[in-house]
Order: sequence, then structure tokens, then C-alpha cells
Amino acid sequence: MHPLSLLLLSLSTLILVLLSNPLQTLAKNEHTHNKEVEILLKIKSFLDPDGQTLSSWSSNGTGYCDGSFEGVACDGLGQVVNISLQGKGLLGRIPSEIGQLERLSGLYLHFNGLHGVIPKEIGELTQLTDLYLNVNNLSGQIPTELEKMDNLQVLQLCYNQLSGSLPTQLGSLKKLTVLALQYNQLTGAIPATLGNLGTLQRLDLSFNRLFGSIPSTIADAPLLQVLDVRNNTLSGNVPLVLKKLDEGFQYANNLELCGSGFADLKVCNASFDPESPNKPEPFGPQSKGLTPKAIPQSANVTNDQSKSKSTSAGLAAILGAVLTTMLLVAGIVTFIWYRRRKQRIGTAFEPSDSRISTDQYQVKEVANRRSASPLISLEYSNGWDPMSNGQTGSGFLQDIPESYVFNVDDVESATRVFSDSYLLGKGSFSATYRGILRDGSIVAIKRIAKTSCVSDETEFLKGLKMLTSLKHENLLRLRGFCCSKGRGECFLIYDYVAKGNLLQYLDVKAKTAPVNVLDWSTRFSIIKGIAKGIEYLHEIKGNKPALVHQNIAAEKVLIDHHYTPLLSGSGLHKLLADDIRFSTLKASAAMGYLAPEYTTTGRFTDKSDIYAFGMLVFQIISGKTRIGSSIRQGAELCKFEDFVDANLDGKFSESGAVLLGKIALLCTHEFASSRPTIVTVVQELSGVGSTH
Repeated sequence: MHPLSLLLLSLSTLILVLLSNPLQTLAKNEHTHNKEVEILLKIKSFLDPDGQTLSSWSSNGTGYCDGSFEGVACDGLGQVVNISLQGKGLLGRIPSEIGQLERLSGLYLHFNGLHGVIPKEIGELTQLTDLYLNVNNLSGQIPTELEKMDNLQVLQLCYNQLSGSLPTQLGSLKKLTVLALQYNQLTGAIPATLGNLGTLQRLDLSFNRLFGSIPSTIADAPLLQVLDVRNNTLSGNVPLVLKKLDEGFQYANNLELCGSGFADLKVCNASFDPESPNKPEPFGPQSKGLTPKAIPQSANVTNDQSKSKSTSAGLAAILGAVLTTMLLVAGIVTFIWYRRRKQRIGTAFEPSDSRISTDQYQVKEVANRRSASPLISLEYSNGWDPMSNGQTGSGFLQDIPESYVFNVDDVESATRVFSDSYLLGKGSFSATYRGILRDGSIVAIKRIAKTSCVSDETEFLKGLKMLTSLKHENLLRLRGFCCSKGRGECFLIYDYVAKGNLLQYLDVKAKTAPVNVLDWSTRFSIIKGIAKGIEYLHEIKGNKPALVHQNIAAEKVLIDHHYTPLLSGSGLHKLLADDIRFSTLKASAAMGYLAPEYTTTGRFTDKSDIYAFGMLVFQIISGKTRIGSSIRQGAELCKFEDFVDANLDGKFSESGAVLLGKIALLCTHEFASSRPTIVTVVQELSGVGSTH
């Protein structure tokens, strides 16, 4: 063929290919679209069999990627990548067809009333990173097929009715960071394979029926921060290496656990050898009360096909041993079930049918809420939203990092929809809950109603910005905030401080609570820390204006692991309505923290903070909440027995006590002008040591 003819033929072929490819692509996309619509409608028929909730999922819609299918999000190729239907009151089942959405990366079906089993086909979602099925009524076993989900990072199956043992295959999920299985009916052993999870940060197995010991391999997970195994029937030696988790390791209400190095555990029976090479895995040594025969081997299963066949006599012996083991295990499980039915577990909930009704109540409570998906841009329901109209990226909040902005789903997930079991305390205008964020960190979440906040949104935003700017080693750190229009509430997320507040260390009877008796050097250090925190508030630093705390009190001073004082509530008054601020002062006035001039001026100044600080000094050195005239006179006359805590048994510095007594008297002087500045106080305290 002539070269020119060959060239023309090649060009013609190329043009035909180029012209046909868009048509092929279009046809392929149309086929994919039709298939996914069919799958979504099938999923709808199972999740919402009565058609009460997912009415927007209709074959008559213009397309599921344009927002017409509620809770469905697509990628650039028009394929479903996210389904967010949390808290929608769904009462159906999860269909096997869910596994056909090949591009799905986020599935959020939590806080509903779904029942039935978790379909094994869900393991086909190999692109999935987040699986939230918690707070439903799901039953059956955890599918072993989950091992195929190579990209899974968060697996939330807690607060269901799942049963059976934990699949050893969960140890194959190499990207898993959070595994939450608490409040189910799981039995058997803790898989030793979970120690293979190099990215695991939080493992919660609490409130189940697990037995056996804690595998020593669990401590091999290098990033593990939280291991919660409370309220199971675990036994045996607790690996000492878990002590590195500090309070992140929770093991209460497992009566047969033992081990050295843990204050609440008895020492293990010395007849067991911890280093024995024959110790049964995954339980490790000292599986107290169980012989190796009686221990279930669900946690460390291996398939060795190379072993030769046993003789018929050997097989009969093995079958006999297995039968004996099964009978013994059945007896143990029956006894455990009976004991747990008879004994109330030390918590606000019981892992029984009563818990299910509680969950159903909470499902109803959240059924009509709309909260944002963690993978979709921040959004709120109708109503109040001081961060609407783009103000998060400009105006008053333009200097605040995005990491400070949480969404409703984060807050609800952290507190299990504000469960009473997470409640830390209630005040006149707020409630504070303990929460666990998705990264495993423990926080305290203050819940404030819109009606308690300043009505002017500009002022509210100013207050939020100021709160995020406060950074000092003696101030409680604000992690972030969330404002919900639909709920009409604002949430402030703070670091959780485990050792409580200063009130717990006052009026202590040494015989009944010796651990709460602070030594002299610790008291001196706490006083110095509080003074430094107030000094930071009162000073003008950079863009931070001088700030008066207005409500310094013992309950506002939190104590961390190192007994460092953290002043809480700083700047909070900037968010609150006037009547709420005034109502919070009643408790302060009753405890003697309110400066005398406030009753005539109605104003707070830096000197009113000084007065409250002086009262704190008196409380800390005397160990008393009520400061009467005898304590003041004791400080004036240096009569140590009248103003120094008798629990110290004379173990204090007399010169230090004289100095602190003098500071307390000056700070609580009747006339504000006679009180020192906090700068002067800090200088006085810095000039001497605690034992001077």
C-alpha cells in the first residue's frame, strides 16, 4: 500500500477511535448510573421499609449526585462515595446490596433503630474508611469478611446486640485507628491478632461478656492510647507494659484479673510462671481458674494443613477432650450469665435488655435531627447559627484554625448523644459531659443552650475568638467549639482533666481519703500556678486584651496528673447573657469569693479577682471550704494550728505558711485599693521556695 494511503487510513482509524470513546464512556457512565440508582433504591427498601424517611430517594429524581437523594454524596466520576443517614429514625435492616457500591468510602448509619445482622457482603467495600453502625439494634456475629476492607480506619459497632466471638481476622485491618465494640453481647477471647494493628489508637471492648486474659500482644500496637475492657469477665495476669497507657487503660469490674504495678489489682498467684513457654495464648500467663484445656482458642487460630492424620484412638481422645472442654466452657458461660443477671454492674447502664430500651429511647430522641457528615463540609440544621454566612472564614473568626470548628456529629458521637453515663455535672446554665473524640482523646464538652448566650451574634463571635486566643500552662485548654442551629445549643470542647477540681481536696478526712491530702509543697505549687494563670489573664499580651475572670472559685481550679492547677471558665462570661452571668454568682457569693465592693458597684475589676484568689489561698493552706474569723485571726497572729491544715501533721514550712497567710490577708482586704496586684503576688511567691 502506498505510504500516503497508509497514513490516511491510520488517521481515519484514529479519528473513529477518538469519536467513539466519548460515546463509549457516556454509555458506560449511563450504565453505572442506572446500576447505582437500582442499588440505592434496593437499599432504601431495606433501610426504610415503610418509606417514611427516605422519600427523596426516588427513581423519578433528576439524579442521586445532585443532592436530590438525602445523605448521598458522589465523586467527580458520579459514583456514590458517601452515605450519611445518622439519626434518621431508620427501623429496617442493612441489605447485602450495600456491598455493590464499589467506590463507597464512608457509611454512616449510626443512631438509628436498624435490626438484623451485618451482611457479610459489606466486606466488599474495599474503599471504605469509615463504618459507623453504632447505636442500633443489630444482632448476630461480626462478619469475618471485614478483613477484606484494607482501607478501613474507623469501625464503630458499639451499642448493639452483637454476639459471638471477636473475629481474629480484625487483625488484618492494617489502617484501623479506632475499634469500638462496647455495649454488645460478645463472648470468647480477645484476639491476640489485634496487636498487629500498627495504627490502632483506641480499642474499646467494655461492657461485653469476654473471658480469658488480656493478650500481651495488645501492648505491641505502637500507637495505642486507649484500651477499655471494663465490665467483662476477664481473668489472668495483666501485662505490665499496659501501664504505659496510664488512665487510658480501663479494666474495672473484671474480678479475676490480677497483676503487679496496678493499684486496683491483686497480685497474681505465684504458682504460675509468667515466663513459661507453655502459657496458653492469647491469654498469656495466669489464666486463673482455667486449665489450658478449658481456655477457648478463638483468639489465636492457625491452620496447619501439613499435620498428619491422627490414629482413630488419638482422634477419639481428642474428641473426648473437646467434648469435655465444650461442657466446661458452657458451664462457665452459664455461670457468668447467671452472675451478671444477679449482680448490677457499677455503671449507669447494664449490659442487658434494659440497655436496649435505653438505646431505643435515644434513637427516638435523635430520629429527627440532621447532623453533618464528617466527610462533608460543615453544615447545620435550620435555626440559630452564629457561624453562618461564611463568617468562619472571615470577619471575627478569620484567625481561628479550622481545627477549632467541630460539627454536631463529632459532639454527639463523642458523648453517645449526651448519655447520662457520660455526664460529669450540671450547673445553672450548662451541663458538662465526658467525651471521646474520633482520634481517641478524652475531652470535656460543655453544653450551653442558645437562651443562655448573648443574643447579639457579633458579640458571641468576639467571645469565641477571645476564648480560642487564651493559651497558658495554668489555663484549661479549649480544643474547639460547635454551634448547632437545629439544637439551639453551643458546645465548648476542653481537655479532660482526670483528677477533678480543687474542691475534692478540701474538707478531707485523712483516714477515709488519704490520697486527697495534699502535701505542703504541692499546695504551694498550686497556689503559684493559680497566681500565674490570673497574671496571664490580667496582662495585655499581643492582641489579647486584659481580662477579668469574674468567677474564680475552688471548683474552677482543675488538677491534672502532675498536680498542675488549670483555671477553667476563663472568658466564658463573654458568651453568656447577663441574667445567666448574674445567676452564676450566687454560688460564689455563698462561698465567700465575691468581693465586698461588688454589692455596691455591681462591677468586676482585677481587684475582685484578687479577692477571690485570696480566699483560695486560705482554703488551700487550711484545707477548709469555709473560711471563718478564726482562720483569719490565726494567719494574723501566726498561730499555725488555727489556719494550717491539721492533716499535714506539722509537715509544712513555717516561714512559707507565714508568707501565704500574709498574702491571703492582703488579697482579701476590705478595700480594693489596699489589695496587691497579681504581678506583686507572683513576685512574692517566686522569691521563695515551698520549703523556705
